[in-house]
Amino acid sequence: METTITLRERKKEATRQALHEATLRLALERGFDAVTVDAVADEANVSRRTFSNYFLNKEDALLYGDRARIDGLLERLRARPAGEPPWQALTRSSAAQFAQRRDPDPNWLGQLRLLRRHPSLLAQQAAIQAAFEQDLAAEIAARDPGHPGEPMRSQIMAAVFLATIRTVAAQWAEQKGRTTLAAAIQAGLACAGERFA
Repeated sequence: METTITLRERKKEATRQALHEATLRLALERGFDAVTVDAVADEANVSRRTFSNYFLNKEDALLYGDRARIDGLLERLRARPAGEPPWQALTRSSAAQFAQRRDPDPNWLGQLRLLRRHPSLLAQQAAIQAAFEQDLAAEIAARDPGHPGEPMRSQIMAAVFLATIRTVAAQWAEQKGRTTLAAAIQAGLACAGERFA
């Protein structure tokens, strides 16, 4: 029974990923405004109803990659040793996350360009990142027992961590990646983390 559930979940994830990739591909080819849910469903070879079972709209489908990266980072953070200081755990989790990326990732760079041109995408991404920031703050607070009376500390650390990654990634994309994204992010986090060491 467990194998069946696992296989089913893998199939669901494959469908979700196919819809995300189809949305991104069409948005890069035609422009985001020209993409319809029907076109995405056709591109992914599924029905419109199937699309609606996985995503609310095309913005949701396009930003699925962000949510998958966020989930991966949270999993890595939760797998770090419990006694590891929070900033070190964040830095090492992100190092593992970004080390597996291929540089430059044309899909990620294309999505960055789309985000800059479409306010509806930026608004939805901001909502995703705000929720992620709260999840990160909770994880940080759980592994930072030395500062239980400072709930703001975990929130500030989460905000600084995310702002650093966003800033470094944007600069890296503009500079056409003179170094790897993973190396650039680690350098940025080392600079930002001096306050939390």
